[in-house]
Amino acid sequence: MKVAVLGAGAIGAYVGAALHRAGADTHLVARGPHLAAMRRDGVRVLSSRGDFTARAHATDDPAEIGPVDFVFLGLKANSYAACGPLIEPLLHSTTAVVAAQNGIPWWYFHRYGGQHDGHRVESVDPGGAVSAVLAPERAVGCVVYAATELEGPGIVRHLEGTRFSIGEPDRTVSARCRAFSEAMVAGGLKCPVEPDIRGDIWIKLLGNISFNPISALARATMRQMCLHGGTRKVIETMMAETLAVAEALGCEVGVSIERRMAGAERVGDHRTSTLQDLERGKPLELDALLAAVVELADITGVEVPTLRTVHAISDLLALRSAA
Repeated sequence: MKVAVLGAGAIGAYVGAALHRAGADTHLVARGPHLAAMRRDGVRVLSSRGDFTARAHATDDPAEIGPVDFVFLGLKANSYAACGPLIEPLLHSTTAVVAAQNGIPWWYFHRYGGQHDGHRVESVDPGGAVSAVLAPERAVGCVVYAATELEGPGIVRHLEGTRFSIGEPDRTVSARCRAFSEAMVAGGLKCPVEPDIRGDIWIKLLGNISFNPISALARATMRQMCLHGGTRKVIETMMAETLAVAEALGCEVGVSIERRMAGAERVGDHRTSTLQDLERGKPLELDALLAAVVELADITGVEVPTLRTVHAISDLLALRSAA
């Protein structure tokens, strides 16, 4: 199996290191000091499960790699439309793109069935710009339940979790999913092939849609948001509205708000990725997390007043932080 990790940051480098350890022909695409360190010393993974180093090929030029069987996409969703020059050299006719994306993916209604089959979610695929670069038929959904961070160039700190749930948009258990899952498991990760990955998307989204924008607006950690009575109520309301949208689309999310809140509180003083991006002056990845669900509420007729309010305020924050 030949795999390229496009966007070999904290999650991407961690996955790439695991696949390399499993014996896959693995190539990491990155840039800057992080790339220089990986070229010199490999990817150094620090984890309570055991430290290891993976000396996979690392480059900033995908043309050096050529076509691969799988592209693991570690980029932020808001950069997908512009990644064409990077991903095109990696593709052959059957290359699969495993997109480790939070929120509603651009392929959500691909082979969905029913009245919404093929519907384009403009918030994440404006004018079809993402689909033009990443054809939906290449997509393999991926929901990440692992937490990692770059402790330094080339150094990945694994904090918790090893599960990367994957699945086909058409709900089949395909040969390509089984092959990718087997390679991930051989590298020490959990990678279940889900019959309907959309359920996992909504479970993860319950936390992302609420905690991420609120954390950026309040500059607060997970624990602080959970312990503040008024903020906790806002988050619970956002979760309830999100569940209503999912159910209107026929997706039963098998987790309660109470359980989701309890899990978030146990995380402690963790800063969400959106808050970290704000602090680092990076673009805020809120379209896939929040704007897309408001858009889905529009097509399903579900009332989501709290989501709309938080979206309006956080959208202004995103615009001002990008200025």
